[in-house]
Amino acid sequence: MESEEIFVTELLEDLESGQLQLPTLPEVALRVREVVDDENANAGQIAEIIGQDVALSARLIQVANSPLYRGRQEIDRLSMVVARLGNKLVRNLVTSQVMKQMFQATNDVIDQRLRAVWEHSVQVAAIARALAGQCPGVMPDQAMLAGLLHDIGTLPILYRAEECDELLDSPELLDQLISRLHARIGGAILKHWKFPDSLVAVAAEHEDLGRSHDGPADLVDIVQVANLQSHIDNDHPLSQAEWTQISSFHRLGLDVDVHEIELTDVAEEIDEVQKLFA
Repeated sequence: MESEEIFVTELLEDLESGQLQLPTLPEVALRVREVVDDENANAGQIAEIIGQDVALSARLIQVANSPLYRGRQEIDRLSMVVARLGNKLVRNLVTSQVMKQMFQATNDVIDQRLRAVWEHSVQVAAIARALAGQCPGVMPDQAMLAGLLHDIGTLPILYRAEECDELLDSPELLDQLISRLHARIGGAILKHWKFPDSLVAVAAEHEDLGRSHDGPADLVDIVQVANLQSHIDNDHPLSQAEWTQISSFHRLGLDVDVHEIELTDVAEEIDEVQKLFA
């Protein structure tokens, strides 16, 4: 289809030239990241930045008191949140919590699609966090953030599709374009946001089922497995993947001779993570 090729060509040309409109990470997340990266930063400075966003402040206090993070004492102040969870975990949680606001559109069709992508990303994030508990050296909350970010490349495609009636009227074609382009664009977005290479790789490589590397499982392995698990019993093309041929399962030490990963022991944890982003 000529219009499809035009769409792809123009989008990739804009990506290469830096003209593609990429999502903007909310200001509060950028400022928290900047402060956390400062070796002289303290909990008070981080709490002060977060405190300027009332809704985010309330949400983080709620998260800190959730079964995933709560201690013996209930938290009622942001400074306590930072003190209990630590600067880097708070940075990841802030980024995770503000992500949802980017998955919205003015067109109803695109808005529904963005919400579906967000719901899928939350599911992958929850599974990834649980799987990370089996991987020494991988922080569970970094895996959770990686899961939330893995399909970020769909956003510019859907934003641009808002302006193309032919794509809006052809869901199958739009799905094909997303499948073809979102990983490449996702890597570019996270690179643009100056995220660590490990997270850039997640967005860029999570659907590369032939990917292999030396050493223990990494974030891409964890998100790849979580993503495949999330597509069990649906009509996504990845639901047909042959797990025995995918090395990420082997690096995670998982049994590939089954239809799905046994997650009963971590079902409660997965449910709690999904509640965090409901």
